[in-house]
Amino acid sequence: MRFGLIYHHQLPRPWAEDSEERLYNESLEQIELADRLGLDYAWATEHHFLEEYSHSSAPEVFLAAAAARTRNIRLAHGIVSLPPTVNHPARVAERLATLDLISGGRVDFGTGAGSSQLELEAFGVDRDTKKDQWREALEVVTRLLTETPFTGHQGTYVNIPPRNLLPKPKQRPHPPLWMACSARTTIETAARNGLGALSFSFVSPEEAKEWVDTYYRIIESDECVPIGKTVNPNFSVVLPFMCHQDEDTALDRGLDGAHFFSYSLMHYYITGQHRPGTSDVWQEFQNNREAAGLTREPAAPAEGEEPTPEAKAMMAQITSLRRGIGTPEQITDLVRRYEAAGVDQIIFSVQTGKNRHDHICESLELFAAEVLPEFAERRAEADRAKQERLAVAVKAALTRVKTNTDDVSDYVISPELGA
Repeated sequence: MRFGLIYHHQLPRPWAEDSEERLYNESLEQIELADRLGLDYAWATEHHFLEEYSHSSAPEVFLAAAAARTRNIRLAHGIVSLPPTVNHPARVAERLATLDLISGGRVDFGTGAGSSQLELEAFGVDRDTKKDQWREALEVVTRLLTETPFTGHQGTYVNIPPRNLLPKPKQRPHPPLWMACSARTTIETAARNGLGALSFSFVSPEEAKEWVDTYYRIIESDECVPIGKTVNPNFSVVLPFMCHQDEDTALDRGLDGAHFFSYSLMHYYITGQHRPGTSDVWQEFQNNREAAGLTREPAAPAEGEEPTPEAKAMMAQITSLRRGIGTPEQITDLVRRYEAAGVDQIIFSVQTGKNRHDHICESLELFAAEVLPEFAERRAEADRAKQERLAVAVKAALTRVKTNTDDVSDYVISPELGA
């Protein structure tokens, strides 16, 4: 079991002049602390124009700053949006390789196609083809990182002539690859492509077991055809987080942030009517939270009344927002259940809503003192067993990797006339 932190850089209104500067500096201090405490990953999302929900539009800059302040923690993109009108594959590969070098080979590369209409429309991304754009772009990025020279690509969404990408990453053939997953179908896609699964749904350990079993069944089958040059067999889940010796204090400090995370996500992806620069999502959250069931004690159905399927779904979602918020004993029990389900990494969403920096740091220190040691103690044996279990399947999957045999040795570029 590994443990990570994920940063959306949430910033509810009202904003002061220095709010964003303080937010980034506090996040970097938290990652420094996590590195000293022995946590394994720091993940940074990429979003654009999603006011209050995510002020994280340049994660490569943020992760580079984290690299300069840390020694051991892995620095992970969760995720880079790969449609070429958002991020050109050559620029993605260049930034990724540079970050890998300056961090000493500590980068993980999570990828996705983007989903909110607010973002897709701004960059001219066609929703109907975004998954195809993601796949083509990821293939090009991995080739750019591994071919000397890159022999060129003429595709549907990307055209690049032969070139030699510089620099190359420290990790060879390339950093571990992941895919954002929010449903069983995308988890299956990740497994078929030999990618780590970044499950961004707040699933229970029981739900996670079903998804993990499906994921590893495909990884170990002939269906696994790596899109990169390696297989990254890993399954992660994301949870809210706040740890305190007193459960009520943990809820006081962390539940509002988890509730706002859920509300603001719904605002941008499902229910909201957003006015750029004007909408106040935090105030809307305050006005509507009771109707949405986002309160400290959710309303229970009347005695003898059978809840509707919609009400059951809402209660399940509200319950999920409390996981990861509690005492060390409660969190330890929860992690054991995810470990038993086969989950490889738990990623804590610590910086949500108006969660306070000092409370986050206190929680991390308590977690590292009273929860982390049990799982770190048995990690080496678990890693060895997993490697042995998957060795034959991974070796077989690598034989299915497509090998590029194009010869561009006679390709010459003229300074004046081009190729």
